[in-house]
Amino acid sequence: MTVIAPPRLSVHGLAVGYPGRPVIEGLDLAFAPGRITAVIGANACGKSTLLGALARLLTPTAGRVELDGADAASLSRRRFAQQVGLLPQQPTAPDGLTVAELVSRGRHPHRGVFARWSSADSARVDEAMATTGVAALADRPVGDLSGGQRQRVWIAMALAQEPRILLLDEPTTFLDLSHQIEVLDLMRDLNRSTGTTIIAVLHELNLAARYADDLIVMCAGRVIAQGAPADILTREVVAEAFDLDALVMPDPLTQTPLVIPVPGGARAAADEG
Repeated sequence: MTVIAPPRLSVHGLAVGYPGRPVIEGLDLAFAPGRITAVIGANACGKSTLLGALARLLTPTAGRVELDGADAASLSRRRFAQQVGLLPQQPTAPDGLTVAELVSRGRHPHRGVFARWSSADSARVDEAMATTGVAALADRPVGDLSGGQRQRVWIAMALAQEPRILLLDEPTTFLDLSHQIEVLDLMRDLNRSTGTTIIAVLHELNLAARYADDLIVMCAGRVIAQGAPADILTREVVAEAFDLDALVMPDPLTQTPLVIPVPGGARAAADEG
């Protein structure tokens, strides 16, 4: 398989938020192409807001998002979607929609308004379902599936879109541990086999450190650390980002950072709050 270099995604002087509540201001950040980047941080630190800006769901109040040096806002919706895919938090499908029908929707950015469904479209959908292990579920309604199955189906839809950059907003939330591992294994396999840049907001620190090539640690709308997990996930960074005292040591299986909260380590923050 030929791996095509993915486009570069970056933000420059980015300011974004919600009416009356700025979240991110003056952020400069570049994402390593062809790698898995996990964005971590405490609740309300700006992780999902950043992802929303990257996906063009939120309009910056200042600064810009760039895709291969071009202002992302200047690109047509279709052209942008041909490069960047998004799996949002808790996506929902219309009642009765089957797995195959949902995955087929990923082909929309590659088809003109009057274009007919082609054999190439069918091949991409079949490949996406096979890659995510949901081909046997093709005729099942999405609403009848388990949480882990549904998440794999949504990822299949994103793969059918053939994005060179895939944004995932908390893809393991509400999944049990085995399904979390399943989704993250799939994410890593996709990256390694196709070179797709993957940017994922994750909550579980130890899984983020295990699966990501790079971490971005956010606190109060700013980046306080960025780099390889082993280089930047320290006791001091955990304390600043999460207001938590924890030991950080090598995982005995993977040698990636393992974060172990110290008993009572969050009491001071709770008492002061």
